[in-house]
Amino acid sequence: MPLCNRMIMKSSILINSLLIAAALPLLPGCVIFERQPVAVAPPPGEMVVTRPEAPPPPKVEVLTVAPGPLDLWVWVPGCYEWRGHWVWVAGRWAPLPRPHAVWMTGHWARQGDGYVWIAGRWR
Repeated sequence: MPLCNRMIMKSSILINSLLIAAALPLLPGCVIFERQPVAVAPPPGEMVVTRPEAPPPPKVEVLTVAPGPLDLWVWVPGCYEWRGHWVWVAGRWAPLPRPHAVWMTGHWARQGDGYVWIAGRWR
């Protein structure tokens, strides 16, 4: 088979694959669930803030109505984030990644001359 025909055939296969992948979510009866990230801001990992002052005490939050059954959703409390100054990031409901999962809330801890963010995680 000539090189030109092989290139056209490979291009056709690629285009067909892309079209099928794009059309799958549109097929009746197909449901695709996309889990949203469950980490609270700041992002997972460590965020070191070299400021002598601690973040303010956490705010008292009013929980909104859960978006579903409480055995499938958990409240992730808000926290302060450093953005050149302390900014409150409100809490939110997060879907459980698996049955009986427990959310370990993130927190700020003293480290040297500043504070470090210990990210929340699922256990």
